[in-house]
Amino acid sequence: MIFSICILEFFPYYFRNSVNPFVEHAVQYAVAAARRNFVEKGKKDVLEKVLVQGLDITILGSNDFYSFRSQIEAHGLPLTRKTLATFPSFFSITFNTEGSNGTVSRSCKPEVAKTGLGSSAAMTTSVVAALLHYFGVVKLPSSSISLTEQVSAELNIDMVHIIAQSAHCLAQGKIGSGFDVSAAVYGSQRYVRFSPSVLSSAQVGGSYMPDVISDILNAKWDHEASRFSLPPLMTLLLGEPGSGGSSTPSMVGSVKQWQKSDTKNYLETRTRLADANAKLEAQLNLLNKFAREQWAIYEHIMGMCSNSAHEKWMEQVVDQFQEEIVKSLLGARDYSFEIRFLMQQMGKAAGVPIEPESQTQLLDSTMNMEGVLLAGVPGAGGFDAIFAIIIGEATDAVAKAWSSVGVLPLLVKEDSHGVSLEAGDPRNSELTSVISSIKIN
Repeated sequence: MIFSICILEFFPYYFRNSVNPFVEHAVQYAVAAARRNFVEKGKKDVLEKVLVQGLDITILGSNDFYSFRSQIEAHGLPLTRKTLATFPSFFSITFNTEGSNGTVSRSCKPEVAKTGLGSSAAMTTSVVAALLHYFGVVKLPSSSISLTEQVSAELNIDMVHIIAQSAHCLAQGKIGSGFDVSAAVYGSQRYVRFSPSVLSSAQVGGSYMPDVISDILNAKWDHEASRFSLPPLMTLLLGEPGSGGSSTPSMVGSVKQWQKSDTKNYLETRTRLADANAKLEAQLNLLNKFAREQWAIYEHIMGMCSNSAHEKWMEQVVDQFQEEIVKSLLGARDYSFEIRFLMQQMGKAAGVPIEPESQTQLLDSTMNMEGVLLAGVPGAGGFDAIFAIIIGEATDAVAKAWSSVGVLPLLVKEDSHGVSLEAGDPRNSELTSVISSIKIN
């Protein structure tokens, strides 16, 4: 996905023919935020001189955001990660140019389906971050810095988060959870959403943009984004079942209807689900702690568990510390089962397939494989995708098993880094695809 925008001056009417509201609002809000920054420093004319020269913005869409399953099947190729890897980086998306009656359509829509990994949030964040960095309002961290260095750099990119959240919410016409944008900015994390009231002024049509930006930047953003990552020697694997997509808004709407009609059971289920999620997080954090304190023992246990089914893990421990590590692994599995059970119950009560029966069978068989810690359906659930967290070297075996039953294993990986600045044009080098790291050229 490559397209460019030329900005001559900052006035909303320059975007009246825009077909992408996410780009439109990202540019509007980023330039408005930069203008506020320059005005406060008494350097408004400096920004105007930059804008009058025009800006060419090229946006590259990672292959990971799009489904290539139909192309793979059309050519009779195997549904494997090796096949996916043969597509060139930033592979161009083909467009529909004909309407249903054979005439040329004025609106071109991508034929390639999305994988549901937050492409609009990633694009909005990358545009906002690139512009604010270009104007000198923020300084983006390098993609090569360590996580320790990134923690200190995060204070510098809080404005990116605020502006990107605002632009994304306005573009989609509602205030969602904000998790996709937060993940794009900060990387892997434990997230608690912000209060919708922080965007109250932005929702009033016809408001004066400088006032809107001031209100947004001065608002009390009460979200939480605490650092979180998978323990070492664990891999996140995503799969595309290809059994038909799910409508997230429709599913969310059904759950909200259940919330209204059976508030008591809804609140009880939600509380139990939050508790199970917190306990799973605690086990994963404990495994991270074990890895930091006793790496050699931790590495040995991971290698052992990678090559055996979960019921054999405890049989192989030889001391108390090894036992504690395995207890945490088994505890994580237990809490993941509880989470899945509660999501299934929620789906039944709301009348929507949060974890469809076909997915349940696949996930159960996956969790019985050697080296698999847990498996589930991501996001709002449904038929779109499945995931597994795998220990050590067992990833290839799981990917092969998925391929054998028609599930396409994807190339995306968990990444603890957030938005970052590439040293060069990413089109000139082979980049490892990640979910949460936004590549900006």
